[in-house]
Amino acid sequence: MNNLLRTAYCLAIATTVAAQEPIDQATLARIRDEGLNRSQVGATFNHLTNVIGARLTGSAPFKQAADWSAAQLRTNGLKNVHLESWPFGRGWALKRFVFEMVEPRYVPLVGYPEGWTPSTKGELLGAPVFIGNLADSSAVRAQAARLRGAIVLATEPQQAFIVKDRIEPSLSETPVPIGAPPFINARSPMPTRALGTMLSELGAGVVLRPSQGQHGTMFVLGNRATPSTAVPTVIVQAEQYNMIVNAMQAGTPVKLRVGVQAEYQTADTNGYNVIAEIPGTDPTLSSEIVLVGAHLDSWHSATGATDNADAAASLIEAMRILQTLNLKPRRTIRMALWGGEEQGLLGSKAYAQAHFAAPANGGAAREKLSLYLNSDPGSGPIYGWYMEENAPAKSLFDAWLAPLQDLGMRRNVMSKIGNTDHLSFLGLGAPSFNSLQDYVEYDVREHHTNADFADRVSVPDLKQNAIVLATFAWLAATREQKVPGPVTSAAPVP
Repeated sequence: MNNLLRTAYCLAIATTVAAQEPIDQATLARIRDEGLNRSQVGATFNHLTNVIGARLTGSAPFKQAADWSAAQLRTNGLKNVHLESWPFGRGWALKRFVFEMVEPRYVPLVGYPEGWTPSTKGELLGAPVFIGNLADSSAVRAQAARLRGAIVLATEPQQAFIVKDRIEPSLSETPVPIGAPPFINARSPMPTRALGTMLSELGAGVVLRPSQGQHGTMFVLGNRATPSTAVPTVIVQAEQYNMIVNAMQAGTPVKLRVGVQAEYQTADTNGYNVIAEIPGTDPTLSSEIVLVGAHLDSWHSATGATDNADAAASLIEAMRILQTLNLKPRRTIRMALWGGEEQGLLGSKAYAQAHFAAPANGGAAREKLSLYLNSDPGSGPIYGWYMEENAPAKSLFDAWLAPLQDLGMRRNVMSKIGNTDHLSFLGLGAPSFNSLQDYVEYDVREHHTNADFADRVSVPDLKQNAIVLATFAWLAATREQKVPGPVTSAAPVP
C-alpha cells in the first residue's frame, strides 16, 4: 500500500468511527500545542539519565528516581501521588572496579561486572587461565589447581556478533518477526550456570566473558539470585577479550589486574512503583481506570536512556499536559512507573495482582481496568501500537492514530509482543497494548548495553511520545464504552 492509499485508508477508518463517536479535535489540538510549545520533557529526561543515572531495581539511585518522579508529579498537580512497595530482595551497587592488562604492555581494559556479582578478594594480579577450548566439565575439573584464585577466561574468542536490528514492523505491509535478536554466546566447555557453579566450587577468583556487541558495545545484565559465594563475573569488550586470548595462544605471557568492589544493599528490600492520577469526573465511569505505564528501572552499565528513561519522562510529561490543560476525563487516568521490569515484570505483576486480580473488597475488580497502555522497547517516535491480534481495538486505534500521522505515527500492527509490562494486565483479560517505536541501532547498540546514554535520544521524539500517550489516554478516558478487550475473532467496534 503506497502512502496515498494508506492515508486514504486511515482517513476512511477515522470517518467511520467519528460518525459513531466524534473526536474532539479542539482538545487534541490543545494537547498538541502544550506538548510542542511548553514541554518540560527534556529537563525530566535529563534528570533521570544524566543527573540520577542508572536505576537498577533495589539500588539507591532507583529509589532516588522514584522519589524524584513522585515529587515532579505532585508539582505538576497530579492527584493521589504515592509509591507502592512490593517484596524484591537485596539490592546491589558497584563501588569500584579495576580492570587492566599490565603485561606484555599496559592497556586499560573495558569491562563491566554483572549485576549482583560479589566482590573479588581484593585486586587479583596474575596470568589468566583460558578454559574456553576445553572439551567438557571433566576437562575443567582437571584444571582445579590452576583455577583456584585465578582470573578465568571462560569462552572461546567472540566470533559472531549482533549486527542487525529487528525489522521495523511499521514499515512492513506483512507481519515480520517480533522481538529482540537472541544472544550469541561464544563457545564454552559447559553451560554458563553450570560452569559458574563448578568454578565457585573450585575457588576461581573471577570469570571474564566477552560480549556479543561490536565496537566496544557490551550487553550487561545480571541475576538478583546470584549468591554471595559465587565467582565474580565481568563482561569484557569482545575485541579486547579476543586480543588477550589470541596473544596467549601465540605463546605471549599475559598478566591482568582485576578488582571488583560491590555492595549488597539490604536495609530496604522492597521494590517500588510510582503511581499518580487524574480522577475521572463522570459519576458512572469515574471508577474505571485508563492505566498508562512505563518501567523506571534500568540496567547498570549506562544510564538507561532508551530503556526506559525516554518512556518514563514522556509519561510524566503526558500527565503534566493533561493536568495543565485542566481536562476533565470521564474515567480516571492513572499512570505508573514500574520497578523490577528487568527482573521479570515484577512491579507491574505485583500491581496487577493487588489491584485488578483481587475481589472488589481487596482492590479494584478486573472490570474496572478499562485499558492499559505501555511504552517500552525501541527509541525514537511512537509509530503505532502492537494490537495483540485484537481487530476491534485496532479499528479504534487506527482512527485515533490518523490525526497524529503528521507527527510521525504510521500504523498499528496486529502482532503480539512479549517481555513487556503489558503482559501483566493482558493476562487478566484487559485490553493491553505496547507502543511500537524505532529500532535503528536499538538491538545492536542500545538495548541493555553500556552505550545506552542520553545522547541517543532526541527531545523532539520525547515530545511526540508524550503527545501520543496523552492523546490515546484522553480518548480512551472520554469515550462512552471501554476499549474492546482481547478477542479470538473480529468483532465490530462498540
